[in-house]
Amino acid sequence: MAYDSEILIVGGGLNGPALALALADAGLSVTVIDRLDTATLIERDFDGRGYALALSSMRLLSAIGVWTAVAQKAEPILEVKVTDGRVGEAPSPFMLEFDHSEIEEGPMGYMLEDRHLRRAFLAAMDAHANITQINDTVVDQEIDEFGARVILASGKVLSARVLTGCDGRSSGTAERAGIKRTGWGYEQTALVCAIAHEKPHHGVAHQYFMPSGPLAILPLPGNRASIVWTESAANAARIQALADEDYLAVLRPRFGTFLGDISLAGQRFTYPLALTLAYAFVAPRLALVGDAAHGMHPIAGQGLNAGLKDVAALAQVLVDAMRRGEDFGRIDVLERYQSWRRFDTASLALATDAFNRLFSNDNPILRLGRDLGMGLVNAVPGLRRGAIREAAGLSGELPRLLTGRPV
Repeated sequence: MAYDSEILIVGGGLNGPALALALADAGLSVTVIDRLDTATLIERDFDGRGYALALSSMRLLSAIGVWTAVAQKAEPILEVKVTDGRVGEAPSPFMLEFDHSEIEEGPMGYMLEDRHLRRAFLAAMDAHANITQINDTVVDQEIDEFGARVILASGKVLSARVLTGCDGRSSGTAERAGIKRTGWGYEQTALVCAIAHEKPHHGVAHQYFMPSGPLAILPLPGNRASIVWTESAANAARIQALADEDYLAVLRPRFGTFLGDISLAGQRFTYPLALTLAYAFVAPRLALVGDAAHGMHPIAGQGLNAGLKDVAALAQVLVDAMRRGEDFGRIDVLERYQSWRRFDTASLALATDAFNRLFSNDNPILRLGRDLGMGLVNAVPGLRRGAIREAAGLSGELPRLLTGRPV
């Protein structure tokens, strides 16, 4: 069978380009299909969104040649402070404090704005001879024992050995393959924006567990921070509808004064929060990556990091099989990827679900228990160091890309 490329990737967000670059570097031909055109993505204004990249994710970006383009725009996360909070009150004295000096590898991670990372991915794909980018919409797909084909809205048909869905929580790739999902909504919405503040943040990230949900204050370059602020769906809609100054008036008593006065530094966004898990990550000739396989609450900031772990694992499985002369689209090959990633992602998704239910309330008994728990972890160096290494993505069996090595 003749193929247009060896790998078809549906979805050009962040996981899709990362997978494309990893596979293309190993000599595979890759086609990335995205419904949004490149010019629109490049010209998109600053929208306040940022990602907390674990150290292992930074190493992956370095291994695929993207990190050098964004390193000067990233802010190292040197310390993380986690505590309970209430509107208008000082944080609880029971606090988890993670300092990067407790591990040998350097910063625990980096904050990087969406606009910089997306543009770096697009530029790297444009420059790669093994990657073809197509701006179109997949309307149907066909899979048989020899390969996969997608039918585009333009009428064009493309074929490959493997079809990869990087097309988000409402993955059409998964739906067309008959892969079912489980999950539930939280009746919570994340309010996302960037703010400018008077005082330096010194690379410290803060997470306050408020009764309505977590408030994350994440350091960006300069005197700026990315805010991920969780409220009930109804309250978030009311807050989002406010004028900028009224919006800030609601945020200030939650944020506090430790960084001085604050102002908006970009647009404001909202995202409904839900948990979703695909029953299978693979099918014959098909694999799901990132949110197409698993979407979780942002309470631990692991969404993109989990997706990049998928990228690293799938790339290694496919490339190792290719080098052994195997047909890497066979289901038994793809199931190696599923075995590597499904338990870890399900555990992480359920852990974030449990943390959200435990911390998104003002029950005094639960509040006392979680405060004592955080205080205990903070007081035991071994527990604290283990938590830091987990957050940095340094635990478990790591694919080569997550250690900074090429696939």
